[in-house]
Amino acid sequence: MNRRSALKTFAAPALASLAAGVGFVGYRASRNPYYDGPPSAHFDGLRFRIEGFSRDKPFTQLLRWRLENGRAPWPDSFPSPARDAPPARVEGARLRVSYVGHASFLIQTHGVNLLVDPVWSERASPVAFAGPKRVNAPGVALDDLPPIDAVLVSHNHYDHLDLATLSALAARGAKRVLAPLGNDAIIAGAGVASEAHDWGARIEIGRGVFVHLEPIYHWSARGLMDRRMALWCAFVIETPSAKIYHVADTGFADGAFFHRMREKHGSFQLAILPIGAYAPRWFMRDHHIDPDEAVRIMEIVGAQRALAHHWGTFQLTDEPIDEPPRKLAQALDRHGVDPARFATLRPGEILSGA
Repeated sequence: MNRRSALKTFAAPALASLAAGVGFVGYRASRNPYYDGPPSAHFDGLRFRIEGFSRDKPFTQLLRWRLENGRAPWPDSFPSPARDAPPARVEGARLRVSYVGHASFLIQTHGVNLLVDPVWSERASPVAFAGPKRVNAPGVALDDLPPIDAVLVSHNHYDHLDLATLSALAARGAKRVLAPLGNDAIIAGAGVASEAHDWGARIEIGRGVFVHLEPIYHWSARGLMDRRMALWCAFVIETPSAKIYHVADTGFADGAFFHRMREKHGSFQLAILPIGAYAPRWFMRDHHIDPDEAVRIMEIVGAQRALAHHWGTFQLTDEPIDEPPRKLAQALDRHGVDPARFATLRPGEILSGA
């Protein structure tokens, strides 16, 4: 692709999705349309932030990345061999996690059904005709979902917060939607009610299950003018028998947040961690971990097992479609970790156990 063609592609209607997903900055804004709460250690009155951690990227770096044209070709279709029809409930301490695809999971344990970052749409984009298109179907059909007790939305990027899916889930009777501060205003645009909470919140779901919102090294944006105006988070799912650490997107930075999770929550039964959207490393490393860093996080938080996501469904970055699992296998060997402890599923496959 020549420079002119690259610029033409860059100027496509999916620009807002691309810019939001990689986090460039190059605008001025004086009002937050989502949240008007009091300033705090991670909110300055206009934007959310991580104290001592500033990784906003200038437009010139975004342009450099796109013009470098290092994007590996992906197939138009990468179908999964699996399809899941989950049970209505999973009782007791038994855990069942169904991989829907990309960053979407159905987590069932102790009689509670949680759906995390649900995206059933064809594209992770603000428009239906352009932007990253899925190359495999969701591993669970919407009609096959069990009753949903709570939907957890980690942040507002289009590959995690999908208004069409949230609207469909509400119509199907999903009871609650939990998200970080400011995201409730976005979700309301789909006519869906939600609860917005700050980092450190602990929300009771029922049957002895609680959800914690915890800090992570990331950011938020839906377009070109709203960077960091809604909060982002990781989730800790606390059950009567164990805890699950779910990270949607994050950089590694100094690793302090992960050490803090171990100190606060103890060890985890399961860590659900991203392994894709990491290339090129010079551009992505501040906000997206690679497979080696995923293994390091698993070890830091003391997870008995880990489950990979954020690969193989939407092409957001440059790496080949099947590279993340291969790099994960190499990282596990390098760190001396039993590969059986870190599962890599395809959509429709499940992880289960006590």
